[in-house]
Amino acid sequence: MDPIAAFENECEDRVRTYAGDERLQALSCEWVRKSWSEKYSYNFRWLGRPIIQLPQDIIAMQEIIWEVQPDLIVETGIAHGGSLIFNASMLELIGGSGEVLGIDIDIREHNRKEIEKHSMFKRIRMIQGSSIDPEVVDDVKRFAEQKKRVLVCLDSNHEKDHVLEEMRAYCGLVSIGSFMVVFDTIVEELAGIKGSKDDFETNNPRAAIRVFLSENSDFKVIENWNHKLLITHNPNGFLQRIGQ
Repeated sequence: MDPIAAFENECEDRVRTYAGDERLQALSCEWVRKSWSEKYSYNFRWLGRPIIQLPQDIIAMQEIIWEVQPDLIVETGIAHGGSLIFNASMLELIGGSGEVLGIDIDIREHNRKEIEKHSMFKRIRMIQGSSIDPEVVDDVKRFAEQKKRVLVCLDSNHEKDHVLEEMRAYCGLVSIGSFMVVFDTIVEELAGIKGSKDDFETNNPRAAIRVFLSENSDFKVIENWNHKLLITHNPNGFLQRIGQ
């Protein structure tokens, strides 16, 4: 067997064993719950900007972007801009004219200034407004019209109804084979820990995903990411478009 293919098969076989390893799964869950309460993911930067993601999830997005080779990444939720810079830097590595379009209801001036002076800003566009406002959605769709490969990342308001509206609004932009990544689906498992809300168990992104999948057969959850990452804030949040 070709040695590259053999290595890939070895990795896939190993990841499959993680799914049935109850002790490993339990340890991962315990670690994620504790680290969430301690705001562990707030400690990391990408090329100078706070990214507020687990390192494992950053690596996952790197793999997906390299696989998909998008010429547009739509991202809801900007915060400090680290994810915008990360996505733009990946497109820079890929080459071509790929762009990142970020949407946020409140782009704070100090964050905007830091993003705009960054060397990766040349690949970034930003829209201030609610990601589910019809006018904003129309603006995003117009921006995406000339793009061939689109990847969508949803990381703004994590309430069920908001995420569901985002999914419905932007799913049509996702190219076949590309992904719609729904962030912070872990919220469903965090009820009762420090920093959680009383309704986390029911009012969360994963609940939105279940409703979305019940009405849309063009997407499927790639569960292999759960087993591969083990430590993630986005379990069942990696949705690949498989149909028209």
